[in-house]
Amino acid sequence: MSAELEQSFYPNRRPAAIRGVHSMAAMLLLLTFFCPVAVGFPFKTPLDLDVTPRVTVLRSGLQGCRRFRSSAVNYNALLLEADRERLYVGARGAVFALNASDISASSALTIEWEASAEQKLQCRLKGKDNKTECFNHIRLLQRFNSTHLYMCGTHAFRPLCAYINEKTFAMSSQPEDGRDKCPYGPTTGYTALIIDQQIYTASQYDFWSFPDIRRNSPSPALKTEDAPTRWLNEADFVGSALVRESPGGSSGDDDKIYFFFTEKSQEQTAAYSHSRVARVARVCKGDRGGHLTLQKRWTSFLKTRLTCSLPEYDFHFNMLRSVFVMQGLTPRDTVFYGIFGLGWKNVKASAVCRFSLPEVQEAFRGPYMENQDSGSDWKEYVGKVPDPRPGTCITDNLRAKGINISTSLPDDVLDFVRRHPLMSQQVQPADRRPLLFRRTTDYTQMAAHTAQGLDQQMYHVLYMGTDEGWLHKAVDINGQLHIIEELQLFEEPEPVNKVLLSTDKMSVYIGSPSGVVQLPLSNCGKYTSCYDCVFARDPHCAWNGAECVDVMTRSNRSTLIQDIQHGRMGCENSGYDVVRRSRSVRVGDDVLLQCELASNLATPFWTLDGREVQGYDLNSGFRTGTDGLLIIEARQDQSGLYTCHAVENDVRVAVVTYNVTISLDLPPPPPPTQQTRNLFASEPAPSSERPPSDEARPLLLLSPRSMEAIYLSLITVLGALCVVLTVVLAYVGFCLRAGQRGKYSLRAAAAAHPSSRRSGRGRRQHRNSSHMELKTVSSHCNGVCNGAPKLHNGDVQDGGFLQIVPGEGQTPSNNEPPPPAPPLPATPQQTSPECDFPNGLSATLPSVLRRMNGNSYVLLRQSDSENTSPLSHTFSEELNRILEKRKRTQLLPRPDESSV
Repeated sequence: MSAELEQSFYPNRRPAAIRGVHSMAAMLLLLTFFCPVAVGFPFKTPLDLDVTPRVTVLRSGLQGCRRFRSSAVNYNALLLEADRERLYVGARGAVFALNASDISASSALTIEWEASAEQKLQCRLKGKDNKTECFNHIRLLQRFNSTHLYMCGTHAFRPLCAYINEKTFAMSSQPEDGRDKCPYGPTTGYTALIIDQQIYTASQYDFWSFPDIRRNSPSPALKTEDAPTRWLNEADFVGSALVRESPGGSSGDDDKIYFFFTEKSQEQTAAYSHSRVARVARVCKGDRGGHLTLQKRWTSFLKTRLTCSLPEYDFHFNMLRSVFVMQGLTPRDTVFYGIFGLGWKNVKASAVCRFSLPEVQEAFRGPYMENQDSGSDWKEYVGKVPDPRPGTCITDNLRAKGINISTSLPDDVLDFVRRHPLMSQQVQPADRRPLLFRRTTDYTQMAAHTAQGLDQQMYHVLYMGTDEGWLHKAVDINGQLHIIEELQLFEEPEPVNKVLLSTDKMSVYIGSPSGVVQLPLSNCGKYTSCYDCVFARDPHCAWNGAECVDVMTRSNRSTLIQDIQHGRMGCENSGYDVVRRSRSVRVGDDVLLQCELASNLATPFWTLDGREVQGYDLNSGFRTGTDGLLIIEARQDQSGLYTCHAVENDVRVAVVTYNVTISLDLPPPPPPTQQTRNLFASEPAPSSERPPSDEARPLLLLSPRSMEAIYLSLITVLGALCVVLTVVLAYVGFCLRAGQRGKYSLRAAAAAHPSSRRSGRGRRQHRNSSHMELKTVSSHCNGVCNGAPKLHNGDVQDGGFLQIVPGEGQTPSNNEPPPPAPPLPATPQQTSPECDFPNGLSATLPSVLRRMNGNSYVLLRQSDSENTSPLSHTFSEELNRILEKRKRTQLLPRPDESSV
């Protein structure tokens, strides 16, 4: 069965270049986890969760793609300043300033900042990896003020920070110690914000320290508490965000900074059974620490759990990988999008959950958890809560009571904060379930922005990168993510390290280990019909009657067609092109009618003369698959007009039609021309009087049994040839040894053979060279052409078998050279037309060992010329060279498409 047919009848086998080979063990592990917890539920993933991308675009099909690469690697830090036309990129040992409109432009500026050789040596002495860790990885790159940027690097496990002059794009001063601002390693969880020239960071800053959330100078430096209650327990930070409360609030509440991370669980109860859980923590921007209690410590630190789970299975995604904060018009409109995964090795699964800021605030206003014995038994606190409420920011109500700063808070409030950093109420996602669930994908980074549709609704468009170098574009529609497309960014798989969006530049920027990629936010031009444009449900795209256009570039939108909510309305009166083809086949042949669907969400629907084709009944004579319709052992009553429809969003659209004619005998194909002649073609090449696209062309299909017999015969013949050549080589090599055992002489054999004497006259002399032919003749010829035996090399009628004639049994006693052998006959130039090959197919053995197609045959011929066979080559050397070539010849396991 060909690859085309195999893909048709096994639609779940996605191409390796697009999907890759998924781990069966991992899926079994996932299955074994789901089954015990799903008591009372069938093992079935909700249909609205396991989302499939609608369109797949390979790297070769990317449009508007721009790339930046250099000798540096590990492009992790991206800072976009669209008004300055700059994209700043931090990599390993270098910082770049790129043109934000076109990152591939040659105007890139560079700051080389690598660790010294002495520092790298110190790093190696600490036992660190010289290939990955003992370099200066840029971890922080943000704007500090109107004239300078600020960057920090690991500097071979001795972090340093420096200021960058924007105008000169050079370091404006000597680097300063960065141990309190930057982690030591390139892969340590880390997040940082520079707000009003104050640096807020969260990480594990050195090998011996605990994870910490810090604010550095010039404001009072603050950090988290370690005793008597450790506020952070093996935390791995993934993101942070500032939410400004004052502009939209009437209470005078302080701005807050939220930190997102995964840490070891402290709630070892039946409800909290996971070893690691996702968290969100909060501190107040105006926090100044306590007066006596919690000096140089946060007085507003609180944390709670983020829950992302499949409620019907009680299955939790406990690892937070990335978070993106979507700022709203007011703080209450702010939402957090988080990518969650599993903590199991070799198991790929991702979920995307959305949390609203009011839900997070409600959790921080709820009951506290307490741990009195410093163990793992955390319980909900039921005692009296001090006033003012611990962990709150300074508001107008507190200012009215004379508390204008955190150092004025009572000691009992601060002591309560120290012992009760954890909240009991967990934050639930929107609709209490994920927006998206993918069983075979690990998302790594994400970014989002807001786009307005033609229905005047605001839609959140998400861009999510994977660990294998793909970018998924999705839209949030009523609490569900519809993946519009998936884009292959790199030829070889590599993780997406950073995703950054710009609506001003209409671009998405992706950082990776090998470079930076810039893509347009949308590519509406790839949708060629109204239905294709509407089915995409892309808020950026709409149909204008002639083409799919970008909505954001159109001022007049009254005539545009778009249906984001349902993806099926508006194209009823729009025409579209249907591909029309014809097929003429013979009764009893198998016929494949191809139907390639551009959408992964579409399903094929076949009709014959307007009636549905049932391709699943074993006796129907049809088989349907994702790639087409197979007519098995065609009958004359199966002739007619076949139409393939793409069914998507409950709309049926015709894609291709086939006018199939099935007859007992087919007219002979036109004679092939010199340019189009092909021995192994299953369809005749079109002549100038017969266009291939409009007229019928026969498509001959062999039955599976015939193809299997051909394969077995071919393997048997080739195996026999290998055995024969191996025996001949061993036998001749043994006989050519010097001594009393005698020798075999090819010259003597040629001289003794009568054919050589009869055909040597009038031919060109070929001394010390051989001509040998091995032919496997078609059953149509069987060595006899035109009723007469086929002659090979003159009058030899041996069927082309190699013959070795023994020479002298004794080594000559004298040292005189042996007399020259008579010349061997050359290959006849004129052969019977019934046994000859088109295009004069003749090649050196075994270069013509090729795939068999249909009932064609294979010619195996070895021919040496004066230019290719040196005079010094012996027969043993020639055979050694032939067998050496044979080792490198591989018989392809399956026929190509022309055999169908």
